[in-house]
Amino acid sequence: MPRHFSLDEYATRQSRARSALQAEGLDAILLFAPESHFWLTGYDTFGFAMFQCMVMTAKGDIHLLTRRPDRLQATETSMLPADHVHIWSEYEGADPIGDLVKLVANLGITGPIGFESRTAGLTDFWGHQLRTAFPGLRDASDVFPALRRLKSMAEVDMHRRAAALSDDALDAALASTHAGAFEGDILAAMQGAVFKGGGDYAGNEFIIGSGSGALLCRYASGRRHLDTQDQLTLEWSGAYARYHAAMMQTLIVGKADAKHRHMNDAGQQALAACEAAIRPGAPMGDVFEAHAVTFDRLGLSHARLQACGYGMGAVYNPIWVDFPMFYEGNPLIMQQNQVFFLHMILMDDTTGQAMCLGHSVLVTENGCERLSRHNPDLFEL
Repeated sequence: MPRHFSLDEYATRQSRARSALQAEGLDAILLFAPESHFWLTGYDTFGFAMFQCMVMTAKGDIHLLTRRPDRLQATETSMLPADHVHIWSEYEGADPIGDLVKLVANLGITGPIGFESRTAGLTDFWGHQLRTAFPGLRDASDVFPALRRLKSMAEVDMHRRAAALSDDALDAALASTHAGAFEGDILAAMQGAVFKGGGDYAGNEFIIGSGSGALLCRYASGRRHLDTQDQLTLEWSGAYARYHAAMMQTLIVGKADAKHRHMNDAGQQALAACEAAIRPGAPMGDVFEAHAVTFDRLGLSHARLQACGYGMGAVYNPIWVDFPMFYEGNPLIMQQNQVFFLHMILMDDTTGQAMCLGHSVLVTENGCERLSRHNPDLFEL
């Protein structure tokens, strides 16, 4: 039995997937994205780092080809029966692509076949061999992301749990941040809060940076102690059943100066403008425009980025981004029950100051709902 959702939930998802394959004119699809495996069957593993493939036919048959270490992982975490889990043998010169060709033939698949290429679950090395073995293979990378984008109420509940864990992590950070504090202790408190709440590892590392490192948007190794006057940028996400609800916050150690206060006020205005632009039927590009117009009007065009958020979902390493992003001109239409992370990032390398605010929201019938219990305040610690 799957761990997190009912069999009825999976039956609904698989019905939607069958309809999508039929609409695409596909006889089957070769799934390499771990997110697709998890959404479709509950299969939960980091084994996608090695070669594995889930095959779904337009009739609804689902089979998995994987390595032996993931045999019990599949039967324990997913709704797949044991005889639908197939093992490719490991030895010098092993040919898992050949085993996949045999599996597809045994399933009686003769029509058009799609596959997922835009995923860390299919390396370029295996991709070349895959295309050689299956002439006429069609790239169908958009099929399952479109299905996963629209969340069921059971999935929304997982996002709510993830958001509560994100809030717990912020509480832990606020309690741990002060002059002289060690960044490693702050990270330990944040990650510990997620684990104590029953959560998972997030899809990428928690981002932490103080001093000049507060202007970085990526995790970088190395730790320091906070000065008596400092800035600390954090970006993190609680994760529950792999579902995420990211947050972002720059904390001020000591007293914020006028520049930091202006940046914080601008970030709050931009966040509110972006939330107002989120509604079912509107394009994602409207949200980016609200972000850009606000920051530009307030004289901060040089410090903002070219995106202001992205989708949230049940995702795996290396990143928790569930594409697409809020960027200029994005035509994708927003729908009720989608979940997005909004980040208002200001990183001014002319002054060496940063101010970032962000949280996750749920698209509702008429707008959006903040999933966090925290307000995006100016925190002086």
